[in-house]
Amino acid sequence: MSNTITSRQRTGILATMCLALVAVVASVAGLNVALNELAVELGASSSQILWIVNAYTLTMAALLLPIGEWGDRFGRRRMLLVGLAIFGGANLAAATVVDGAQAMIALRAVAGLGAAMIMPATLSTLTAVFPEEERGRAVGIWAGFAGAGGILGLFSSAVLIDYTTWQWLFALPVVAAVLAAIATIALVPETRHEHAPRFDLLGAALSVLAVGGIVMGVEEGPHLGWTDPVVLLGLIGGAVALAGFVAAQLRTEHPLLDVRIFSDRALSVSAFSLAILFALMLGSFLVVIQLLQAVLGYSAVTAAAGLLPMAAAMMGLSPVAPRIADRFGLTNVLTVGAVAMAVAFGWLAVADASYLGIMPPLVLLGAAMGLSMSPATTAITEALPAERQGLASALNDTVREAGSALGIALIGSTLASGYGDSITSTTDTLPEELAEPVGEGIGQALAVAGQLGPEGATIAQAAQTAFLDGWTLAMFVAAAASVVSAVGIRQIGRIRPDTTAPETTDSDLVGPNTVRTSDAESPIGAVPPSPDRELAGR
Repeated sequence: MSNTITSRQRTGILATMCLALVAVVASVAGLNVALNELAVELGASSSQILWIVNAYTLTMAALLLPIGEWGDRFGRRRMLLVGLAIFGGANLAAATVVDGAQAMIALRAVAGLGAAMIMPATLSTLTAVFPEEERGRAVGIWAGFAGAGGILGLFSSAVLIDYTTWQWLFALPVVAAVLAAIATIALVPETRHEHAPRFDLLGAALSVLAVGGIVMGVEEGPHLGWTDPVVLLGLIGGAVALAGFVAAQLRTEHPLLDVRIFSDRALSVSAFSLAILFALMLGSFLVVIQLLQAVLGYSAVTAAAGLLPMAAAMMGLSPVAPRIADRFGLTNVLTVGAVAMAVAFGWLAVADASYLGIMPPLVLLGAAMGLSMSPATTAITEALPAERQGLASALNDTVREAGSALGIALIGSTLASGYGDSITSTTDTLPEELAEPVGEGIGQALAVAGQLGPEGATIAQAAQTAFLDGWTLAMFVAAAASVVSAVGIRQIGRIRPDTTAPETTDSDLVGPNTVRTSDAESPIGAVPPSPDRELAGR
């Protein structure tokens, strides 16, 4: 297929896929700058505000695997267009007709459904249309936008909030979806698995319950408490469903995801690395923005702009990282990336609380992420055959989303714990009506301080000091997690797989605008034939 598409067409397809991807990624990150406006305009409670954010990510994460498989069956281009229509329509309704918090939560869930269709289709389309010698760079560019899309979303959303109204936060994704749909119709060929076996309905249902339950529990834990019945139901129910999913996949003839592919060291080490990387990346984004705004006093736009050098380092290194991994070995590169992250987080923990103090370690952090993301993503997509690239891409996205939820909970909870311990000496001296909001977080504390006028200066200073105490603790925890990641990468990289799956065949072009992949007689999740696919280059 790749021989029938010109280099110029592939460039256009890459730009289209990155545009659709950024719209999805930015749609969740960018909303964080408008939560106060949404609470006021929609009359939303704190719980409802959280669900406006979480409904999107939860729906997307839970549906990625089965929808990625549907894209392989029914056409990735078709799935992308349907996803763009649903995503764009939900955002258009949110910008124009929404009249309350419940309606917004429902629309965010619908947008998450569209996002679950878009994300796997963008990556699987690239792996289908780019030849092997160009695929690593294309996936690297995609991975760079996947990582930096959150920062770009924060920046664009902050600009819109400062100069327009909150409705424009939902109108911008509509524009991106329309442009991506037009370009998809004009440029992107259809690719699919023509002779897919029976769909694994039980596996799909168990995957939705497993991922959805675990993500819900992790997202709600920091707010409701880890012993809350809803949180326990999500975590325990998700774990049980995950165990059932693994058992079912090992017993069925045509599994949704043959879990034996994790015997491939390259896939296992990459999935582990991506989960930790996105956990720490998303968690750090939120606390860095808080530091810039609450402690350094930056506006939302200035704070988001302050992260652009980090995004530039990430996006600059990501396209060339697969080539570096080919030269020095996947395990080695991922280990170096994890160690660099540990250094960056440790540096942030002891750096001066100033922009010039934190910017060098943030740039190092961005470079470390750029070095790790694209080789890991490439390894995951290469672990499944050509006809199952939608599922491979969905697996990659599921790992990212689950890791992101875990990181936000871990880093956020650590920061909140450090803040709470430090601010106690101040709240003990305040009346109860002031002590409660001051103890909840720096945002509420600064709001209380602002209402008290000059008398609130002491509270504001104490809250900022407490935040920095929590910040230091959170950064050291992130550094420790990075060290654990580096050790885990080395250990997983030494594990030898027990079996070798049969070789699969490549895609071939059939018809003027359709790519049909062969119907291999191997297990659906077949691993490419070399059992020692090093981790030293492909």
